[in-house]
Amino acid sequence: MSVAEIFQTMDYGPAPESAAPAQEWLATHTEEFGHFIGGAWTVAASHFPSTNPANGNVLAQIGQGTDTDIAAAVAAASAALAGWKAQGGAQRARFLYALARQVQKHARLFAVLETLDNGKPIRETRDIDIPLVIRHFYHHAGWATLLETEYPGYEAVGVCGQIIPWNFPLLMLAWKIAPALAAGNTVVLKPAEFTPLTALAFAEICHEAGLPAGVVNIVCGDGETGAALAAHGDVDKIAFTGSTEVGRLIRAASAGSGKKLSLELGGKSPFIVYEDADLDAAVEGVVDAIWFNQGQVCCAGSRLLVQEGIAERFAAKLKRRMATLRLGDPLDKSIDIGPVVAPVQLQRIRDLVQQGVAEGGTLFQADCPLPEKGNYFPPSLFTGVEPASTVMAVEIFGPVAALMTFRTPDEAVQLANHTRYGLAATVWSENINLALDTAARLKAGVVWVNATNLFDAAAGFGGYRESGFGREGGREGMFEYLAADWLKQLPDLAAGDAVKLAVAPSETIAAGDGIDRTAKLFIGGKQVRPDSGYSYAVLNHKGASIGQAGLGNRKDIRNAVEAAVKASAWASATAHNRAQVLYFIAENLSARTDEFAGRLRAMGQTPASAKAETAMAIERIFFYAAQADKYDGRVHATRTRHVTLAMNEPFGVIGVVCPDQAPLLGLISLVMPAIAMGNRVVAVPSPRQPLAATDFYQVLETSDLPSGVINLVTGDRDELTKTLAEHDEVACLWYHGDAAGCAAAERASAGNLKSTWTNNGKAFDWRNSAQGQGVEYLRRATQIKNIWIPYGE
Repeated sequence: MSVAEIFQTMDYGPAPESAAPAQEWLATHTEEFGHFIGGAWTVAASHFPSTNPANGNVLAQIGQGTDTDIAAAVAAASAALAGWKAQGGAQRARFLYALARQVQKHARLFAVLETLDNGKPIRETRDIDIPLVIRHFYHHAGWATLLETEYPGYEAVGVCGQIIPWNFPLLMLAWKIAPALAAGNTVVLKPAEFTPLTALAFAEICHEAGLPAGVVNIVCGDGETGAALAAHGDVDKIAFTGSTEVGRLIRAASAGSGKKLSLELGGKSPFIVYEDADLDAAVEGVVDAIWFNQGQVCCAGSRLLVQEGIAERFAAKLKRRMATLRLGDPLDKSIDIGPVVAPVQLQRIRDLVQQGVAEGGTLFQADCPLPEKGNYFPPSLFTGVEPASTVMAVEIFGPVAALMTFRTPDEAVQLANHTRYGLAATVWSENINLALDTAARLKAGVVWVNATNLFDAAAGFGGYRESGFGREGGREGMFEYLAADWLKQLPDLAAGDAVKLAVAPSETIAAGDGIDRTAKLFIGGKQVRPDSGYSYAVLNHKGASIGQAGLGNRKDIRNAVEAAVKASAWASATAHNRAQVLYFIAENLSARTDEFAGRLRAMGQTPASAKAETAMAIERIFFYAAQADKYDGRVHATRTRHVTLAMNEPFGVIGVVCPDQAPLLGLISLVMPAIAMGNRVVAVPSPRQPLAATDFYQVLETSDLPSGVINLVTGDRDELTKTLAEHDEVACLWYHGDAAGCAAAERASAGNLKSTWTNNGKAFDWRNSAQGQGVEYLRRATQIKNIWIPYGE
């Protein structure tokens, strides 16, 4: 073909990248690998093949990790922990810099190896994945240096078990290992069964960089190997990226273990296109959103929501662009889309697409010639679908998008949030006010404006809802690998007598010693009788009845959650206005100091203790009133020309289960930071000493607190907790009780994967301000949304 003919057709010629670096590296290992444990390679008892998804050829035999291998790796990490922490942040930074430089030195090997093992185009591994890996190690070397000044009062969690997926094998490794090492932790990492090779190559550069033995350990294997790692008793933190289903299993299995947990799970991300958008740019955005990495991206913009007036024109442009996408050998630098990772994944994509057609969706597939060998699937677009259609609701994890229309911004937001996930979203509009208003209303951990799939080590990434909890990257990501000093030093909760709920009809009023009455529940701003019609006797330290409290049940919790959901305007109130309400609560409680101190005396406290607890409760409300408009977000300094806003957002409805210790102060210490950040609360007061809490709602009634922001349901702690934990509208759960109750609360929360914070059976000293108040409470009451806003041309 002549040059003139090439300019007429503009066809791409082949531009192959040599596989030689990877093949040579594999040959040095005789194409067979064990595990990297304690700074040395081990011999595996059995192996499984790692294959090239582009042609099915076996690349290497990979060791299948056993319980014994996991135990050895955890032991090596435990042995190395004290020495690694003692290195200090500055010395750990040197190792992280060395790892970054080693990845740079071997960049071509890593890029080719990743493409062979995963199937993603070499352009993506070379130009996106590997540079981001290097960026993460450099960035977190900086955090290691700054750790003592930027995170005072925090220390390493300990031994971290990390389980990564197959869609970004080396990048996910960097996301997890870099912050863990910077914080002073040691690591046992299990790469995905389909894509272990770059993790094994990384183990080699750990040795080359002189990393102390046992600091990083790599154990390969299937799901059973990962389960063994997650279940090991000496693992202090689990970091998992993968499917929501497996994340749910890990949440349930780790319940009560005391392990710190972060989950980055599935997604079904909306891609909103308003009628004023640059349509050609938005079409390219779709290419990056859903056909990047063959659609095997947890935050892939697979739900296209296009404003009705431009939908037909946009769809036509998109179909024309799809026709130009090229499938083929991922080592060809002119290829856009490679194979999906494995035959089993390819079959899943086919099944879901067939289901979409069977449900009445209109399928358009690009007329791309598919290679005879390999796990290839053409770029696909569904139209004529509904919000409940399978292709709009289920994560396909392949190159398949579905398009729906909307008329108004409100409808766009409603459709976008109509999902159980909440990982990421994209908004296209030339109207910055409209774009930011939409971004703020979307239930997603990351929102890109006029761009998509932007990542950087300086900006946190993570989701809401069933997309998991915790963040990776940025300042917020470092917290996942740190623990507050005081949390690690808490003593075990002393075993107390079980609360005996002497149930009686609610009309029964016990004889008492002063201010006896049957306390009601507080739901939706009103005092209400419990649904059961029963109450229970509240006893003082001598066993004498001092009153009755309502015996709440499942229906009372459901009513309270419904009231809290309806109070959503509290989240959009200004921080200043929320602060004013908290100040008013503190002032009204102060006016009744003697009454509340008297109630605490009646429950068995000494006069001095009762007075001190009441005074500290008032001070604590003032503290969170002051913090309401001081706990700011940040602008992250990412590498691209974006203002990346890290916004502290409330969870929504938080379930708060209060301790028996310090019945007034414990309630205040948990509820006030939650509402100061814009959450609404359904609180279960101490079942043993609930009357201080039921007195407190009289203060709330006179303090301009909107109805439903605080709801109080008294009764059996663990029965009510189970309902809170299982309720899908409860986004977060804080629990204080014994170790068995903590485990049950975490296990029951696996249903919608709500974030939990329990006392792990430990005793908080509520009168110690270092333990009973502070930024840790505000951090636990918020989730960070990162909004990427472009600027410049």
